[in-house]
Amino acid sequence: MSDQDQVKPPSPVTAASKGVAAVALDDDSAFKPSPTSGIPTQNGNEAAHEITEDPSTWPPFLPTPGADLDDASIPMRLRMIHHIKSLQTTICSALETFEPTARFQSSYYLRDASKGFGDSRVLQGGETFEKAGCSISVIKSTLSVASVHQMRAERFDWWDGVSELPYFVAGCSCVIHPSNPHAPTTHFNNLYTYRYFEITNPAEPNGPPKAWWFGGGTDLTPSYLYDNDAKLFHQCFKDACDKHDTAYYPAFKKWCDKYFYIPHRHEVRGIGGIFFDDLADGSPEDLFRFIRDCSNAFLPSYYPIIQRRRLQPFTEEEKKWQQLRRGHYVEFNVRSSPSTSVWGAEVDRRLAFQIMIDRGTKFGLQMKDPRTESILMSLPLTARWEYQPEQGTIEGTPEKRLMDVVQNPIEWV
Repeated sequence: MSDQDQVKPPSPVTAASKGVAAVALDDDSAFKPSPTSGIPTQNGNEAAHEITEDPSTWPPFLPTPGADLDDASIPMRLRMIHHIKSLQTTICSALETFEPTARFQSSYYLRDASKGFGDSRVLQGGETFEKAGCSISVIKSTLSVASVHQMRAERFDWWDGVSELPYFVAGCSCVIHPSNPHAPTTHFNNLYTYRYFEITNPAEPNGPPKAWWFGGGTDLTPSYLYDNDAKLFHQCFKDACDKHDTAYYPAFKKWCDKYFYIPHRHEVRGIGGIFFDDLADGSPEDLFRFIRDCSNAFLPSYYPIIQRRRLQPFTEEEKKWQQLRRGHYVEFNVRSSPSTSVWGAEVDRRLAFQIMIDRGTKFGLQMKDPRTESILMSLPLTARWEYQPEQGTIEGTPEKRLMDVVQNPIEWV
C-alpha cells in the first residue's frame, strides 16, 4: 500500500535533561504515590479533530520526571520509578489529545507493607482508540527457589540454593488498539515493557544488588501496511539504539521478530520493532540512559502515524480484516496446552488455555494475588475468528501483502 504523503520523524528525543533538582527520597516514600494525583488534561483536547501535521502543535513527547535521572547518588530503583511515572503521564496526556471526550481512567493500588504500587490507566470506547492502556507496576517481593532456578545460573553463584531471594522490579507497559483499521496497534507490555529488575542477598538486605538487568522493547502491529509508517516507526527506534551502540538495533530487531513468532500460524504478530531482555552488559548508568531513550522514542514513533490514519475512510470489509488480525494478536498470548492450566491445576485428557507464548503474562498471572485485569490489559475489546477466511489469500490485495510480510519479515531501515 503506497503513501501519497510523507511523515518526517520528529526531532530525536533524548534522555531527561540534567539540571533538575535532585530530591532526597527514602525507600518507602517512593512506593506511595498520592492517590489524589489526577491525569493532566492537555489544553485543546476538546478540539482533537483540529490536530495538524505541524509538529509544533503536538503535545510534549518528553517526560518531565521529578528528579534528576542522571544523579547516581539516587538509587537506581528510585530513579526508575520517577521515569516510569513521568513516562506514563506523558503518554496518556498525548493520546488524550486525539479524543474529544474520552479520558484515561486511573486505578491506583498499593501493595501491602510497602511492597510496591501500581497504576493502571485505561481509555475505552473513544473516537480514535477502541481501547488504550498504560500501566506502571512497582513490586518488592521474594523469588521462590523454583523461580530462581529458572533464571540464568551465572547470576546466582553466590546463592545458597535454598533461600528465597528479595527482588525489586519496576516497569511501564502500554498497549493501544485504535478503532480505524488503517491505524496500527502498538504494544509494550508485561515482559515486553521498559523495566528494571534487581535481586538482593537476604543476608544483606540493605546492601547493593547482587544481580540486576534491564529489558524492554516496542512493536507495531498493523492490519494494513503503509511503508512510510513502518519506516518511521523503525527509524525512531534505530536512532535511539544507535546513540548507544550501532549493534543494538539489528540485534534487537531480529530478537523482536523471533520473540513475536506465532508457531501455529507460521507468522510473526506484526512488523516488529525492538526487543531485548537480561541487558546487563555495561554500566547500569549507561544502560539506564539507553532504556530512557528507547521508551522516550515511543511517542515520536507512533503519534504521527495515528495523526495520519485515525480519520482515514474504511470499509466494512477492512474493519472485518482488522478483527481477524486481532484474533491472531490474541493467539500470541493464548494457545492450547495439554495437562496443565496456568494456575497449575491438573486437567485430565482435555485442553486448557494457557498463557504461554508471552512469558511476562504468565509470570504476572502466577504471582500471589495477581491483578488479572491489569495483566490482561493488552487484549483488545473485540476480535474475530472465521474458518478459512478468504481475506489475506488473494494476490494483489493489501491484505495479502501484509500476510507476505508477517510470514517473511523484512528490514525497514
